[in-house]
Amino acid sequence: MTNDPISGDREVLVAAYFAFNARHIDAVLALMHSDVVWPNGMEGGYVHGHEDVRAYWTRQWGLIDPRVEPMSMETDAKGRIVVEVHQVVRDLNGNRLLDTIVHHAYTLRDGLIERMEIE
Repeated sequence: MTNDPISGDREVLVAAYFAFNARHIDAVLALMHSDVVWPNGMEGGYVHGHEDVRAYWTRQWGLIDPRVEPMSMETDAKGRIVVEVHQVVRDLNGNRLLDTIVHHAYTLRDGLIERMEIE
C-alpha cells in the first residue's frame, strides 16, 4: 500500500469488490471495522457489524447472484469515496434480473470500511 491515504482507501475498496465477487466473506469483513454500517439493498435499512453483514450476504447469495465491478472512484464534498459500479444481478439459474450502474459511497476510518451507502 502507498503512503497516500486516499490511494490506500481506494486499494481497500478494490480488494473488497474483488473478494465480494469471489464470495470470500471473511476477506471482505477483514477490510471493515467491526462496527461497520452496511446497507441492506434487498429489504431496506442497514445491518451493523460483521455478523449482521455475514448473515445478510449469506441470505442474499442464497437468493440471487450479484456481481459488482467498480468503474470509477471520486471523493465527494463529505470526504466519502463514491464508487461508480456496474452491477449485474442474476437469479440462481443464471438469468439476468438487473444490469445497471449504481453509486456506492464509502466512509473509511484507519484504512477500514466504516460505512457504505447506496446512492
